[in-house]
Amino acid sequence: MAKLLVLFALCVLPAITSAHNDPLLVKGKVYCDTCRVGYETSATRYLSGCTVKLVCTKRDNRNEVTYTKQAVTGSNGEYKMLVDRDAGDDICEVIPVKSSDPSCATPNAGRDRARVCITRNNGMVSNVRFANNLGYLLNAPLARCPQILQQYLDTESSV
Repeated sequence: MAKLLVLFALCVLPAITSAHNDPLLVKGKVYCDTCRVGYETSATRYLSGCTVKLVCTKRDNRNEVTYTKQAVTGSNGEYKMLVDRDAGDDICEVIPVKSSDPSCATPNAGRDRARVCITRNNGMVSNVRFANNLGYLLNAPLARCPQILQQYLDTESSV
């Protein structure tokens, strides 16, 4: 029995503790709201080259920043950032910093931040944390937007 406990301690415990040392991966996308409706549509364009920032603050003092990290979106508008610390009870949000498209550079209120849980003390097994997509508004809606939005109304009324 003692040999079994030693074998367990030597083989299994290091694997468990090393899994908790792996960084968390925060993923999300940045899009251009081409119809200026406040959500993604079939005309939505995902933006490459945008800068986003993860900001963690104290829960009881939102002015006290405890961690920040930046990332840039790839060709499909997706960003990924490795976070090598546990934020515990801190509040962490991904916010847009800079759009890569001057014609779509106004952050969309309501889609201008995404709260994300940066802790392992929450029952989640995966190292991946998905943030809601962040949106920018196109300066003027596309001409085809009324037809696109009509499709959503047609779908809604047929249910």
